[in-house]
Amino acid sequence: MSVRPMPDLTGRRAECAVLDDLLDGLRAGQSAVRVIRGEAGIGKSVLLEYVASRATGAEVTRSRGVEADMELAWASLHQLCAPFLGAVDALPGPQRDALQVAFGMAAGDPPDRFLVGLAVLTLLTRVSEARPVLVLVDDAQWLDQISRQTLEFVARRLLAEAVAIVFTVRDPEGEGALTGLPEMRIGGLDVRAAGELLEAAAEGRMDPRVRDRLVAETHGNPLALLELSRGRNAAELAYGLDATAPVSVMTRVEQDYRRRIAELPDHTRTLLLLAAAEPVGDAQLLMSAADLLGITPEVAPAMEAGLVELGETLRFRHPLARSAVYHEASAEQRRAVHRALSEVTDPVLDPDRRAWHAAQASDGPDEEVAAGLEQAADRARQRGGLAAEAVLLERAAALTPDPWLRGRRALSAAEAHFSAAAPQQATELAALADLCPLDPLDGARLARLRGRMLFGRSRSDEAAPLLLDAAARFAVEDSPLARETYLEAISATVFAGLVHGPHGARAVAVAARSSGAPSSRSEALDLLLDGVSTLLADGNELGVPALSRAFEPFAHEELAGRDAVMRWLYAVPVALESFIHHRWDLPAWDVLSARAVRKARDIGALSVLPSALIYAGGVQVHYGDFAAAARMIEEADAISRAAGQAPHRYAALVLAAWQGDEDAAAGLFEEARISATEHGEVSLLGVTSYVQGVLYNGLTRHEDALVAARAGIEHDGYNFTGLSHVEHIEAAVRCGELAEARESYDRLVRLTRTADTGWARGVQARCLALLSDDAPKAERLYRTSIDELNLDRLAVEVARTHLIYGEWLRRERRRADAREQLRTAHRMFAGMGSQAFAERARTELAATGEQVRARQADPAAPLTTQEAQIAALAATGMTNPQIAAELFLSPHTVEWHLRKVYTKLDIGSRRELAGALAGHRATNA
Repeated sequence: MSVRPMPDLTGRRAECAVLDDLLDGLRAGQSAVRVIRGEAGIGKSVLLEYVASRATGAEVTRSRGVEADMELAWASLHQLCAPFLGAVDALPGPQRDALQVAFGMAAGDPPDRFLVGLAVLTLLTRVSEARPVLVLVDDAQWLDQISRQTLEFVARRLLAEAVAIVFTVRDPEGEGALTGLPEMRIGGLDVRAAGELLEAAAEGRMDPRVRDRLVAETHGNPLALLELSRGRNAAELAYGLDATAPVSVMTRVEQDYRRRIAELPDHTRTLLLLAAAEPVGDAQLLMSAADLLGITPEVAPAMEAGLVELGETLRFRHPLARSAVYHEASAEQRRAVHRALSEVTDPVLDPDRRAWHAAQASDGPDEEVAAGLEQAADRARQRGGLAAEAVLLERAAALTPDPWLRGRRALSAAEAHFSAAAPQQATELAALADLCPLDPLDGARLARLRGRMLFGRSRSDEAAPLLLDAAARFAVEDSPLARETYLEAISATVFAGLVHGPHGARAVAVAARSSGAPSSRSEALDLLLDGVSTLLADGNELGVPALSRAFEPFAHEELAGRDAVMRWLYAVPVALESFIHHRWDLPAWDVLSARAVRKARDIGALSVLPSALIYAGGVQVHYGDFAAAARMIEEADAISRAAGQAPHRYAALVLAAWQGDEDAAAGLFEEARISATEHGEVSLLGVTSYVQGVLYNGLTRHEDALVAARAGIEHDGYNFTGLSHVEHIEAAVRCGELAEARESYDRLVRLTRTADTGWARGVQARCLALLSDDAPKAERLYRTSIDELNLDRLAVEVARTHLIYGEWLRRERRRADAREQLRTAHRMFAGMGSQAFAERARTELAATGEQVRARQADPAAPLTTQEAQIAALAATGMTNPQIAAELFLSPHTVEWHLRKVYTKLDIGSRRELAGALAGHRATNA
């Protein structure tokens, strides 16, 4: 759609066309996101006004970030959602509760910001059913942190809703904000357009040489052209803009603002300072503060000087004008206006803003003010505003006169900054806390925080000693945090790939058992620590039974409240690594990972949901349902991307290996190597060696498999060592390294004999069969392996035993019997999508004289991972809103995907889904 630009959008025809296209798509029911980036004064806000003026027929809501030290949790998001809050009661229960707690409309557990994001997405979607919704966010770099993060999450989940979001971001201040979203970068006007704008603003005709010089000096920046020519005639401009000063264009603009401010009456300057100190711009509040200061609120001179606009609020025409007003004032003048604003702010309706202004008015330590800030921080925490809590506590610490209390508040601020993903600020506040006297319990908290920060930066072995020290300190203080911290220390050593040594997992386990630490107040966590510690300190003979005793409580203990759920979720990784790699317990893996996914979904804990999905995907790999595993991995990756987290690669590595896709696996192997090197996550090297063994054994490159499996065994980590032995034994037998294979088998027996599961007994029997020279014994062992592995539904291992058994039968010249086993292996592997192992079975069948037809490509369009996931949930009877809540999508996106599913499967309703999906899977198998 072609339009004529508005008069004050000279030179922005192309940008206007992009925004017009966005609006056309919005009216047609299409979602859109655009981030307009550029330096100050380049015209971003004007483009935002343009798109607002053209949004006929749409519901427009907007918010504006304001540069201020104050961090009020959810303030910007509340402003955006305010017109739609009447529809909040219609949201699904968990979403409704999360949004109401975040906005201070109800009390409850602190909400997860991702659940709030889903609530906002659903709310906007509901509103868009009546008319399209256009969300405009100006100066997004200055939004309160949690509002910006939540809006970014919403923007990344838009797909099929009649909702568009347009952000503006000032560079360089906002270079790290909203990265990865579709953007439009705005530069200076070209010479012709800039000249037209300058001549229109100047008084009188301008010499072309003068005009071109001014355009060059301002780099075509519209604000600079307009503001620096304001009130000057062509003759005055002929001498340029004092280009001899070595300052930027924006500094010149701010200097010009300061010149205008200096010419204002004293009362007007004070009124502007009040407005600069109060980001909301509430006119009534400003008038009350002005009255308290005894000044006449003369706004007109400032309006005539082009500094402010007056409507429902008093608004600066540009953020640079606000900055100039605030920084031109003396420290005493700033304290005076903050003091006045604090006194006129309602202590009941807006206690947090009142506390902040009181803090800014202080010229030294003040316990009363610090206590008020601490109370405001607690309210922010209860609403899920971690960043706001951190900033408020940081200021409270600075104003605390008592050194003991200052240290505690600084420590709390550091913990809040760490939870809000601000590690630099957390480090600085931790250093401040360390300079203050701390009681023993706070000293333990500081040690744990430092261990957590180090583990977050680099999963190396350096974090474990700090966590171990913290746990010991908690134990001395008889704190229930001791046992939790010992589990954290063990987890840190597991991911760092460190079992032995003075700071390895075994040393932590010994320390935990001898600490005399009190109960953590959770039977599940206590028994888990006991089991893992016994396993590490005493070995499998005693450790596996102790670990087994933890399963029922850990799987079924009632978790009261969000904090209890989060503590349980944080313990899930070390629990699963133990049950998988030491108890060889696939059913336990299934139960615990499914519960973790369900609990994370229930409370909207997207920070840990990806990890839970990855573990659940690993279960599906071993069940042979590669499609389900891929869906879970894709969902985990999508959530991680939306949340700005690094993806989890463990299940993706295992899936790629079993699929036999060498090209895809090679890329993942390299990613894992880089991550292990850069972040110290040495356990990734162990899993990579194991999956390379699987891949190369499948491809019959047994020499390569032998090298990889040896590396997995030598890694000797907490996990994947046993599985590496399984790959090593097969590869060594195929390469004729029988002594090496027998030694590996002996170690495998020691790792599996106390597990007493179908998985453990099944792989042990198959590996012994590979080594056996006694044909009847070998055959019995292969059949035993199949029976045992079938008990735990380990489809990939069952198929693999059929394959190895069939290969053995062919070498025994029992071709008919071999074909039976090889057909089964080929059918199973082909059905799963295990290309390498299926081809290995096909080749063996051909060697028996039986030809297997090459698999034909499915002529029907395949379902995408997300389409298959949504279709599977819909087939169980779930409604679109229920599926949306399950997958953190909007109902419209679910409906959009289902329409595509119906088209691809050639069906017309939900009733046909189950049958059509079964047919689709069979065809693709």
